[in-house]
Amino acid sequence: MSQETVTIVTQTSVRPEAEEQFSRWQVDTSSGLSQLPGFIEQTVLPPSPPTQVDWVILQRFDSDASARTWLNSPERAARIEGAAPMLVGRDDVHVVSDGAEGVESKGVLPAPISVVISTRVRPGSEAEYRAWERRIAAAQTKAVGFKGYRFEPPIPHVQEDFLAILRFDSEANLQKWLDSPVRQQLVDEATAFTEEFHTRVVRTGFDHWFTAETSAAGQPPPAWKQNMMVVLMLYPVVFLFGLWVQTPLLDRELGLPFAVALFIGNVASVTALNWLVPWINGRFDWWLQPESSNRLRTNLIGVAIVLAGYAVLIVVFWQFF
Repeated sequence: MSQETVTIVTQTSVRPEAEEQFSRWQVDTSSGLSQLPGFIEQTVLPPSPPTQVDWVILQRFDSDASARTWLNSPERAARIEGAAPMLVGRDDVHVVSDGAEGVESKGVLPAPISVVISTRVRPGSEAEYRAWERRIAAAQTKAVGFKGYRFEPPIPHVQEDFLAILRFDSEANLQKWLDSPVRQQLVDEATAFTEEFHTRVVRTGFDHWFTAETSAAGQPPPAWKQNMMVVLMLYPVVFLFGLWVQTPLLDRELGLPFAVALFIGNVASVTALNWLVPWINGRFDWWLQPESSNRLRTNLIGVAIVLAGYAVLIVVFWQFF
């Protein structure tokens, strides 16, 4: 049995009225998982409509055996039974090893946008499917914005479908590939030896603001650096919007309820960050993706500059507004 770490990828649709209940259920599940031998970590990615409409749960274990023990456990069966009234349709559950076959195998869903494709192959047609998979794998590497893919064959009694995870740098480039004539022709060819397939899109959060073109590893910056950059831009946007728009216009002039005005402010802030965060990243790419030599020194200098930026903003807003 392989001792490589593995990740259980679960995609599930939750009834709109049960979102909050499912979130609490997931917290309880995470608490129970933390006591299991071999469990490493769990990541929960809530829906991000309109692109990602499903919940995506990544459960990482130290070995295939540990993952299977959880999948086949009475505890998991009881948890799933309790969640059934909250769910819509079928779940997709797949086991992905860190050493999975593919163009790049570091991490399960590290790119800004990914698509998980599960394919049920007609019995006896596995060889034809694998030959077809190699053709489409070669074609998709030429697609604009392509970042890598993972491929997993079925696992008896755990995962009956073939699994492919494609990673792209943006939703637009992913959709361009999915709609391309090249892919459509290949998909049409596969109908002779496939029974069904499911395609689900996964967004991984703020990563779409942090491209990794200059990184030798091809990975986004660490989460703590991403968070520092977001705060550096979010604080002045929220402050100035509140000062110039929310308080005088939305609150005083229009008399909107606080909840409505706050929601409008959040929408405006996130929209502004779509331009501001990539802009500031271009000024800090030397810190976000430092060279391996002198990395510690570069990181310390970058942190000091960002902290100084925070301090300057606080002082300016405090003294002059």
